[in-house]
Amino acid sequence: MKLSEVKERMQKTVEATQRSFNTIRTGRASTSLLDRVMVDYYGAETPLKSLANISTPDATTIMIQPYDKGSMGQIEKAISMSDIGLTPNNDGDLIRLNIPPLTKERRKELVKTAGKLAEEGKVGIRNIRRDAIDEVRKEEKNSDISEDESRGLQDEIQSVTDSFNKKVDDLLAIKEKDIMTV
Repeated sequence: MKLSEVKERMQKTVEATQRSFNTIRTGRASTSLLDRVMVDYYGAETPLKSLANISTPDATTIMIQPYDKGSMGQIEKAISMSDIGLTPNNDGDLIRLNIPPLTKERRKELVKTAGKLAEEGKVGIRNIRRDAIDEVRKEEKNSDISEDESRGLQDEIQSVTDSFNKKVDDLLAIKEKDIMTV
């Protein structure tokens, strides 16, 4: 595994962590809150965003306009069953989600959730590091590279790992600040 591959895989992990952070609500309406909502649409688990037009007309409302009016009930049920903690209001044509202001306790819970997501990202980065170092050790064992080259590569892999862990920490700090801002 080349160092460029290691960096690419770690970058993808950081981006996945960022997408996970986007699904945590911060008191403002955002369509990304619904990214993980899956709807049972004619027996198939389908992402909500492929079944409806989702928009934010103001800072406290998410509006969902299904392409197929017959799917209103399934969409409503999927939102109610999801972990976003919002109650859908169905008026026959649209489903509205009102985003209430967050309490201090709820903000603290969301910061903990963000911390867990960041830790998952770091675990992914460490797994990539482990795989890369195992491969370097294998090459050394097979006498493909010298012991010094192996040490140098392992040190480089570790420094790349540290830089990507720092990126995850920076993203977490930004998200925590965003959540705690009233």
